Amino acid sequence: MTNTTTPNRVRTRFAPSPTGFIHLGNLRSALYPWAFARSMQGDFVLRIEDTDQERSSLEAVEVIIEGMSWLGLDVDEGPIYQMQRIDRYRQVINEMLESGLAYYCYMSEEELDAMREKQMAQKQKPRYDGTWRPEPGKTLPPVPTDIRPVIRFKNPIEGSVIWKDAVKGVIEISNQELDDLVIARPDGTPTYNFCVVIDDMDMNITHVIRGDDHVNNTPRQINIMQALGGTLPVYAHLPTVLNELGEKMSKRNGAMSVRDFQKAGYMPEAILNYLARLGWSHGDAEIFTKEQFIEWFDLDSLGKSPAQFSPEKLIWLNHHYIAHTESAELAKRVKPFAILEGIEFAEGAECTTKVGPDFVKVVDLLKGRANTLVEIAQGAKMFYATPPTHQLDGEEFVKNVPPAVKPYIGDLVALIKATDGTKEQIAAAMKEVLAKHGIKMPVLAMPVRYLMFATTQTPAIDAVLSIMGSTEVEKRLGVLG
Repeated sequence: MTNTTTPNRVRTRFAPSPTGFIHLGNLRSALYPWAFARSMQGDFVLRIEDTDQERSSLEAVEVIIEGMSWLGLDVDEGPIYQMQRIDRYRQVINEMLESGLAYYCYMSEEELDAMREKQMAQKQKPRYDGTWRPEPGKTLPPVPTDIRPVIRFKNPIEGSVIWKDAVKGVIEISNQELDDLVIARPDGTPTYNFCVVIDDMDMNITHVIRGDDHVNNTPRQINIMQALGGTLPVYAHLPTVLNELGEKMSKRNGAMSVRDFQKAGYMPEAILNYLARLGWSHGDAEIFTKEQFIEWFDLDSLGKSPAQFSPEKLIWLNHHYIAHTESAELAKRVKPFAILEGIEFAEGAECTTKVGPDFVKVVDLLKGRANTLVEIAQGAKMFYATPPTHQLDGEEFVKNVPPAVKPYIGDLVALIKATDGTKEQIAAAMKEVLAKHGIKMPVLAMPVRYLMFATTQTPAIDAVLSIMGSTEVEKRLGVLG
């Protein structure tokens, strides 16, 4: 590919392998390079590392793109698929073979296994021994006719790989610890560590911000890049994200996928805010907007210790964002969950239900105590359910609406009919009934709730009655006659 980027312009990338679902730990590896690119007015590239064709899937790619879009992590380039760049990789491999930077290795799998077993038995680190590595004056074994060779990179034998990691500081790895990396499989497919280098060079990536599970790959990638005359990017290896049990976050350890959080009714703003704090900080700031995050973000503030996921902290943040979102906007977000709960909306209308009270008002009432959008939808369900039919002499009815409350209810209905039905007026009417009959609020409120919804658990009853409207209140409370 032709590089047309501006010299010295910051360019970062997120390069996931589409081999499984994407969880919060994966998304943090997208969030930080995205934030750094945005803070530096640079470019953010999405690259799909799909050379593992057996495990890669289009569905996994869709989930990655969907999750990033949900969080608002916009990309400047991509998605770029490695499998569409195979010709480029093969071109470089051929050039490396011609220049002596790479060579064919005909060692069979059985020979490799036997070599590794022998090394481990001698308490040595298992590594390729260089049997097929060409050296001046060295005679190579006869080329077998029944082995399809791999291609290996001639890693330097002397010296060390040294780089200053933006998170971990100076890291040094002896070249004697590194064997000659396979850069192409027997079928000619290039390997991950090789493709990454060519991609980062061709795409002029200036900063590689990724999880510290890649630290062991970095010296190999640096050696290949330097052999090809590339300019090394700045590396920043992020500490691991642990689950609530202190284990590395993964599907195997019960991590929720991004789609799971969406389906559970989490706000993307809360997820982004929470992810930002999983390994980065700005003073004591716990809650901040996306714009503030971008303004404040820098690599110097990245943490050096593993970050542990806390479901309670995320719920707390989600509640905050729900409670502070404007009710009309929140109602739009709750609507898909409300439909799943059986609430019907008028066709073509934004948040107008076919029957029942104003949906925005219902959401406004419920949002102050809700932790998720699902909770709001579930709480809203009773406002749109078919009015309960009561067996007036049934045991359950008499228990919740004893005969003594009939005059209290009658007085309340009469007072409400004489008002405009505002929350304040209904609250005043209820106080008047309490004073007149010398009773406490539960004696009146519990029967009212049961008559209205066949339950004794509702939000503040004056607000509920106001939202339902005087006509519906009179109809439901009037069953006592």
